[in-house]
Amino acid sequence: MPDLLQLQVHDLEVEVLTGVYSEETHLPQPLRISVTADLDLPERFDPDTPLGASKSYLDLKHAATDSIPKNVHFTLIEAVAEHICDTIFISDARVRRVEIRIVKLAIAEADESIGITLVRHRR
Repeated sequence: MPDLLQLQVHDLEVEVLTGVYSEETHLPQPLRISVTADLDLPERFDPDTPLGASKSYLDLKHAATDSIPKNVHFTLIEAVAEHICDTIFISDARVRRVEIRIVKLAIAEADESIGITLVRHRR
């Protein structure tokens, strides 16, 4: 099995137009989004290895925040996760796998986490 690097950005709170029920479809909902991306990596990271040998964490954050269109309604949060995966795969050919965890904050009643985890591999 080849070595890999996992970049992680966790617990981003993002307002997204999503939902199935009428009370959900007209206003953005708060989602907690976490992203893990598996990357191919160089043979070794030496002290002077340039940033280009890895990937910026800000790329993952951008995919889960700014890249989600504000004027598009996603019926399912699974579609939000797909959009984030697509954005990350397009941005860097070294990304082999992306895992997106989304928690719907508005439906929690006792601090439980209700949501999905979607995992996609580069095809």
